[in-house]
Amino acid sequence: MKQRVSRTVSFGLTVALCAGAAALAPSAHAAQSPRGHEATRTALRDLIEKGGLPGAAAKVQDGKGSWFAQAGHADTATGRERSPGDHFRGASITKTFVATVLLQLEAEGRLSLDDTVERWLPGLVRGNGYDGDQITLRQLLNHTSGIANYTDDPAFLHDAAGPGFPEHRYDTHTPEELVAIALKYQPLPDPETKPVYSNTNFVIAGMVVEKATGRSYAQEITRRIVRPLKLRGTSFPGTSPHMPKPHPVGYSRLHQEAPDAPVHDATEQNMTWLGAAGDVISTSGDLNRFQRALIRGELLPPKQMEEMLDEVPAGGGLGYGLGVEFAQLSCGVQVVGKSGRTNGSLSAMVGTKDGKHQLTFNINGDWLPDPSLYINVIEAEFCGKAPSRTDKPSALPRL
Repeated sequence: MKQRVSRTVSFGLTVALCAGAAALAPSAHAAQSPRGHEATRTALRDLIEKGGLPGAAAKVQDGKGSWFAQAGHADTATGRERSPGDHFRGASITKTFVATVLLQLEAEGRLSLDDTVERWLPGLVRGNGYDGDQITLRQLLNHTSGIANYTDDPAFLHDAAGPGFPEHRYDTHTPEELVAIALKYQPLPDPETKPVYSNTNFVIAGMVVEKATGRSYAQEITRRIVRPLKLRGTSFPGTSPHMPKPHPVGYSRLHQEAPDAPVHDATEQNMTWLGAAGDVISTSGDLNRFQRALIRGELLPPKQMEEMLDEVPAGGGLGYGLGVEFAQLSCGVQVVGKSGRTNGSLSAMVGTKDGKHQLTFNINGDWLPDPSLYINVIEAEFCGKAPSRTDKPSALPRL
């Protein structure tokens, strides 16, 4: 079925997005992969054929080695397929990197997660019911701070990820500006017992990293994680809107839910609208390597690893750690990791808690007509099948 595609102001592009027409491509990597991932292959295909999404790619690291498969297209106009080396915007997966750096700083004695926001950023979180003296760094990282989510602000969302995106895609935002938007809204009730996901928490966490080290969160992540692990496809673009090659086209409906909503090319965008809450660019191989190293204790001492994996239940089989999320799957397996969503990109980086099995997948489209299709990729890889209609579905991790 052809989808109507809009002409964006910045590019003047016409993108011929043919959703549902592309089947799973038997790439050389997929053909040589070990058996045991057929359910994952089917779940990827379903994203395209049933979900009307342009393309998807997944990479797995387990005891048998590395496995890759893809469905649909990286570029629907040319028919180019997704590739193992594709760079994509990981969005909120950035949060795991930021939390890891703060935990490393705690291990070095340079700060404590029980420090208050006021101690590090005096006056930043104050007024309208807020008191930075009552909010700790730990509460930022596990979403129990009660600070409102600035991306829930209708005017901001309209420009950053809604109909105003074509005009505002190159706008630059400061962390202080983003926090100020959040503080227009009163604190959320009962945050300790009812954690609420807030991008504002990690914008502030990124500011704490800079205050504690004298370097930006991007510089610290690069110095402490990216270079030691040789994550050559991972970067934090700052104000640059460009993507390194190879990369898929990022297709976006700009949060318009109608199935015939215009589709925009959102590949280029200034990610300061998320900043430390979501600006990472990476590859599936890099994110699997990062996830494996992190969970196996290569980046954090045991005490800090225990803190990261201290789960705060959020209901629906989900929970928050420090910069990570937990999901209980239908087969009883619990996975830990992070999902991410931005204009033109939807991703997940998840793995088992023993560090032996990782999955990273990316969709180069940002709409979810049926969230179960997204969940099914994770279920298929770690349970060997997607849940049947009679299974109780797992809740979708917050993006």
